[in-house]
Amino acid sequence: MAISVFDLFKVGIGPSSSHTVGPMRAAQRFAQHLRQTGALREARGLRVDLYGSLAATGRGHGTFTAVLLGLEGYDPETVLPEEVDAALARIERSGCVELCARLADPDPRDAGAEAPEDGAAAPVRIGFGVPDIVLHPLTVLPRHTNGMRFGVVDASGDLLEEQTYFSVGGGFILREGAEESVQDRLESTLAELPYSFTTAVELLEHTRATGLSIAGVMLANERSRRPEPEIRAGLAHIWDVMEACKNSALERTGVLPGGLEVRRRAPEWHRRLTEQDPDRDPRYWQEWINLVALAVNEENATGGRVVTAPTNGAAGIIPAVLFYATHYAPGADEWTPEEKADAIADFLLAAAAVGVLYKEQASISGAEVGCQGEVGSASSMAAAGLAQVLGGTPEQVENAAEIAMEHNLGLTCDPIGGLVQIPCIERNAIAASKAVNAAKMALMGDGSHHVSLDQVIVTMRETGRDMSEKYKETAMGGLAVSGISVGVVEC
Repeated sequence: MAISVFDLFKVGIGPSSSHTVGPMRAAQRFAQHLRQTGALREARGLRVDLYGSLAATGRGHGTFTAVLLGLEGYDPETVLPEEVDAALARIERSGCVELCARLADPDPRDAGAEAPEDGAAAPVRIGFGVPDIVLHPLTVLPRHTNGMRFGVVDASGDLLEEQTYFSVGGGFILREGAEESVQDRLESTLAELPYSFTTAVELLEHTRATGLSIAGVMLANERSRRPEPEIRAGLAHIWDVMEACKNSALERTGVLPGGLEVRRRAPEWHRRLTEQDPDRDPRYWQEWINLVALAVNEENATGGRVVTAPTNGAAGIIPAVLFYATHYAPGADEWTPEEKADAIADFLLAAAAVGVLYKEQASISGAEVGCQGEVGSASSMAAAGLAQVLGGTPEQVENAAEIAMEHNLGLTCDPIGGLVQIPCIERNAIAASKAVNAAKMALMGDGSHHVSLDQVIVTMRETGRDMSEKYKETAMGGLAVSGISVGVVEC
């Protein structure tokens, strides 16, 4: 399908869109396939193989437990953190998964699946847990480093069904053997859009031909899929989840899970900032967006409910810059609720339009192109969204997105301990500030610049290809190695 704003901004659970949300969705899709084909009735054993980055950093990213939840049928967009905790405790206690137990109706998106003849089969309880998952950290399947293979056997040990999936970033998944049909669907849906685009050149051409803003072009495309009130309600929901995520983090104290003993800073920062800046003085804008980015990513590291924007590892950047837009844009303090909702929608639509370009021309997967694909693309999207809200022309919005990515090129993905904590949390705050600065720089110009957004996206893609695998979410290089004995430094 052509990429929608709701593909790029999805509700899920932390800590990683590619390593948690994607594997859960893939396992759920495999479970749906078993039920739809009738293989579930004979299933008596499970096999799960994880490859490449999923195997290398999956433990710290919640991949193993996400797979178990997906096999039971939990959906990353609807499952609540408390449900996750209860389900994982039950699985660990019993040593069994309840295959397909939490599935909703069969998913029609599962290409090639057949409807069951006699209705959905009953769930099957199978002895299986985290220790049974087979890891292949040094084996990378041809399609993507985030590969996973699921199989079920009957009572005799004969293989009933087997499928291979790839988690390609931002919670997006692909099934091996379905690539051609995916491409066919992409071309078909692009043709149905009023203003289809895969490059910034095409996007800007649409704005010049129609007089629409970049957000307006994206909204027109979204209207070909669903009614506008539904679009605006969906965007408001995305913002609500972002706000709830931030607010939840402000109430949590102690240390983050995982063993690094990283102290939660958001509550104390919030208390101090509220005392220092009770009236929201513009001089403190950077401290506030630092706080929002920090809070969202602390919640993500906890396995909380977040919005992939466009990934979980970069989930704090767009909420932080959107906070800046709704609090520090000229006249923002006088906006009516309707005007604020419109500004939020325009921000997310413009950001999504830029996100489409990264998905079409490069990657948003840290395991594929490094953190430039996650934090870099999020910073670029946020800069575009802010420039849109601040009244930028389409050319200035494109320029803002280009500036932000240009200064995130080469960013590695090397989280210590495979946890989305160090340097990920602070990196979101730094990238949010870059996005604000990029938007301001672009708005000081007329939109003309030497390096186009398309050129910088292609450069990011090529930089990712040339980057050593050590620096692409494998825990084999960078801070993941040099900082492995990290401790608390008293200042």
